[in-house]
Amino acid sequence: MPISPPAVLAWRPEYIPAYLSNGLIGLRAGPIPLTEGVAIVNGLAAIDPVEKGEGFARGPYPVGGDLEVDGHKLSRLPLQAEFVEQRHDFSCGELTSRFRFRSGETTATVEVLTLCSRSLPAVVLQEVRVSVDRPCRLVVTAKLDPTGITGRWLSRETSTPDSDKPVNDGSMLWEVNGALSTCGAAYITRFDGGEGVERRREEHDELAPLSTSYGVEARPESRYVLQQFVSLVPSQAHHEPHRQAARLAGMAAQRGFQKLRDENRGAWRQIWNGRIKLLGADSRWQALADAAYYYLHASAHSSSLFSTSMFGLAFWPNYHYYRGHVMWDVETFAFPPLLLTAPEAAQALLDYRFQRLEAAQRNAALYGYRGLQFPWASGPRHGEEAIRLSAPQLVFEQHVSLSVAMAFAQYVHATGDQDYLRERAWPVLEGVANWIASRVVKSERGYEIKEVVGIAEQTQPVDNNAYVNMASSMVLGEAAGFARRLGRSDAERWEGIAGCLYLPVDERQGFIRNHDRYDQRDTGRATATPEALAGLFPMNYPVEPHLERSTIEFYLSRAHEFVGSPMLSALLGVYAARIGDRSAALSWFERGYADFIEDPFMETNEFSLKRFPDKPRVGPFMANLGGFLMSCLYGLTGLRLGPEEPAEWCRRPVVLPEGWEAVEVDQLFVRGRSARLIARHGEAKATIELNR
Repeated sequence: MPISPPAVLAWRPEYIPAYLSNGLIGLRAGPIPLTEGVAIVNGLAAIDPVEKGEGFARGPYPVGGDLEVDGHKLSRLPLQAEFVEQRHDFSCGELTSRFRFRSGETTATVEVLTLCSRSLPAVVLQEVRVSVDRPCRLVVTAKLDPTGITGRWLSRETSTPDSDKPVNDGSMLWEVNGALSTCGAAYITRFDGGEGVERRREEHDELAPLSTSYGVEARPESRYVLQQFVSLVPSQAHHEPHRQAARLAGMAAQRGFQKLRDENRGAWRQIWNGRIKLLGADSRWQALADAAYYYLHASAHSSSLFSTSMFGLAFWPNYHYYRGHVMWDVETFAFPPLLLTAPEAAQALLDYRFQRLEAAQRNAALYGYRGLQFPWASGPRHGEEAIRLSAPQLVFEQHVSLSVAMAFAQYVHATGDQDYLRERAWPVLEGVANWIASRVVKSERGYEIKEVVGIAEQTQPVDNNAYVNMASSMVLGEAAGFARRLGRSDAERWEGIAGCLYLPVDERQGFIRNHDRYDQRDTGRATATPEALAGLFPMNYPVEPHLERSTIEFYLSRAHEFVGSPMLSALLGVYAARIGDRSAALSWFERGYADFIEDPFMETNEFSLKRFPDKPRVGPFMANLGGFLMSCLYGLTGLRLGPEEPAEWCRRPVVLPEGWEAVEVDQLFVRGRSARLIARHGEAKATIELNR
């Protein structure tokens, strides 16, 4: 079983609420989840009130509610609520919250179970169990609540057309800020309270939250149970989202709470078959790996129509969360671990890109290039550029196309799907290869790529960024290989460019410089960012062993200025392991990943708060947690996917951090079969065992 966070027994004001998701709906459920929480719906888009551009939108909070004891309401008397505990069960994606509410001499004890269904992923489920310590008048309320979010009601219905009896408790159509899209929502409740239950719905106030209340003369020997079945659907998924939400909520109620809960647990059991096990490492490292694995898989689903964002579907009003844009982090860091453990979810991420190829083609044309240039920050509706206007240099940050192309290539290698190669991967590889060909400049040094902003996000563009040139070479090589398999004529041209792409090597000291203007005497985070190392891993650009070692040693010697920053910090342990320094590998993982973990739910922050204590608490940041999982699954094991047989994918000696004995995964999906990965420290290479 995976290791879940310890139960939270005391809530602290600096905590951000627990994040639950199934890839279509994301929730933050507060310590008293009936009265505090937010919801994000995959693909729901609005005009961001600060940047004035397209970004994600909050949906109505689907599992709100209230409690009333002898006329005293929880919502009006929050200080009379006493938090007891909250448990986040990573094995099944369930959150259990317990609190007490006192009214006079009476105390109501409440347990709330919340989950986002994976078998019916547009649905959220919640069960509220209440007991009292003395006879009282008890009212339990379920709410579907847009209070506090920007937008307006377009429709609020508590009846069902062509039916005398409402099928749903209520449905709504909510228009987001800027009218870019709408969110449909519907809910159904079930209540078990014995005899004499009085049911009431808010039917007349057209601007009031949808609510259903159940009143009962409660007694201490009984328990009162409210079940909520709620569906949220964006207009990008259905042109009448409120009606589709009503259908889905109805389906959920018909299938029943326990059946959906069992299905959700079964789906998570299948996901956890791919758990990355760190044998010999102390339990803390296994807990960190399990948390990363949970948050990654919670944020993606085979039904996700709009990919996922840098924070999955997480949001809290303390930070902008990069407006929910789809960026290079997804294909570079989140996609590789998903590819082998949940390939259907990984394919959904690629489908988002494929369905927006016209936007990438138009984007390239606007910059004067051919082929496909995917936007740096992709808006969810059309996949067009949505990056903020306040940072004009970011229009030069164009390496996202290289990550997208490599992801499509890796998918073909992992699955062996020839139809997918012809129909989906090839148009992307061909388009990005043609973009590179139009982007390079021929010179006496070979082919150069001028005016780019790399991973370090320099304030001014540079020429021949090492990562960009190395990644471009790898993409051209993949495209050429597929061209030959498909009988296309471009292979020789692309290989000619790839073989002559200029690599800025410092000949005197023998390391790969980050870019042409790189000066090792400079200081600061941008200079210390090991961009060239990202070309070695995860891009796997081949270099001579002595050049690899000297480049790793050079950048690790100054990584103390960089570590604690996002993305590449999580990979530093791999680089140390590749030069055989096990102690340093463990230390770099500590500073480059473990220091990013936030209490109480083991979410991965964007920055290390030990290094940057003034940064906001946010998470789970997909680049960091995906980078750590990728380090364990690919980097330390030497796993590199290719057209060869899977047994040949393990290509390097296994060197693990100090104390770690092996990395094992019992179930990976390879070429349509399940497989087992075993990487033991000191072995010449890891092994992949295909199951019969």
